[in-house]
Amino acid sequence: MQIINNPNKSDWSEILKRPTQTVNDIEGTVTSVFQDVIARGDAAIKEYTIRFDGVDLESNIVSAEEIEAAVKTVAEPLKNAIKKAKHNIEAFHKAQKTTKVEVETTNGVSCWQEKRPIEKVGLYIPGGTAPLFSTVLMLAVPAQIAGCKEIVLCSPPNKKGELAPEILFAANLCGVTKIIKVGGIQAVAGLTFGTESIPQVYKIFGPGNQFVTVAKQLATKHGVAIDMPAGPSELLVVADKSANAAYIASDLLSQAEHGTDSQVILVSTSKDIIEKVSNEIEKQLEVLPRKAIAEKAIANSKLIYVENHEVALEMINEYGPEHFIICTEANDFYVDGIRNAGSVFIGDYTPESAGDYASGTNHTLPTNGFSKAYSGVNLDSFLKQMTFQKISKEGLLNIGETIELMAEAEGLQAHKNAVSIRLKDLK
Repeated sequence: MQIINNPNKSDWSEILKRPTQTVNDIEGTVTSVFQDVIARGDAAIKEYTIRFDGVDLESNIVSAEEIEAAVKTVAEPLKNAIKKAKHNIEAFHKAQKTTKVEVETTNGVSCWQEKRPIEKVGLYIPGGTAPLFSTVLMLAVPAQIAGCKEIVLCSPPNKKGELAPEILFAANLCGVTKIIKVGGIQAVAGLTFGTESIPQVYKIFGPGNQFVTVAKQLATKHGVAIDMPAGPSELLVVADKSANAAYIASDLLSQAEHGTDSQVILVSTSKDIIEKVSNEIEKQLEVLPRKAIAEKAIANSKLIYVENHEVALEMINEYGPEHFIICTEANDFYVDGIRNAGSVFIGDYTPESAGDYASGTNHTLPTNGFSKAYSGVNLDSFLKQMTFQKISKEGLLNIGETIELMAEAEGLQAHKNAVSIRLKDLK
């Protein structure tokens, strides 16, 4: 990891730059796959599965028998862990339910807001180097609570043409209505346009590699919503002399092992802590099974010394981390002052991995600085907010002239007439 001492503010943007994309013309590749899926449907999906996943599937739809067989192979302790995590995620997301908001804006004019579920949602669950069954919980649980009618899950198959049993167990546990063995760009294309086997959905959720990320963004040009723009995982820790270097190193490595393009950063007011964390990273890295992946991610990462908490907070808000851990004697200062972060973890005993799995908050979060404008996935992500209004005779008499004057000033005579014709009958 690169150690940077007291950088000038003018250099922050360069220092905090995310890792660059490594694949040329991603959008061109995505567009080509989209066009092929539009033209050939499942035939194209099948060919891309053979090419990218190395398996020729007779059917890409997971059957009830496959789910039943997979569930039996999951060890009971893990089943219980998944159920406990689901319980906590449910508790937190159920608490996000809100009642109808209703107000009489003026006598006789009633306005209210109600929420309705998005009927059809697609959940993308990465396979790759680690099948993320925890993401099934993070997406399917709030979708089920929201009342989504169709919850379609796509995940890439392994070389045997199977999905991880843990993914199938979690999906079955959380009310997923259809599970499809398909990954990558072709999965997003299928959910966007619909094929013989893949239902078209209204909104797509879930993380993925840079191809999936670009595919989701392109899907929005075809009338399908997405949860958020997202890229490689990232973590920023702020620490002072009071922090535990071993804990910090373990948190940084927990994100670094996600992928070679992950980025982790430590911002500290203590040079001593920076040195200790650097040493701890080297020590802990040696025993990680995913050492090769974490090492490459660490190469993209920084240890940054700043003089005080005020400078640290300003830098962190400029970066806008996906995950933000606070380990200082001034935790409240950061909690009160943070404006841009996907999810915040406070204190020595709140590792980021708690949020990834079982504390109850959602781990599907904005990356690449998008926390400046986007929220992480929550219950409202699966709901639409609809407004209603009802106006009585008295109400129209109260606001009718206002509408007429405004419509006439904008040159929209038909708008004015729609009110005038009614007022004429009431007067």
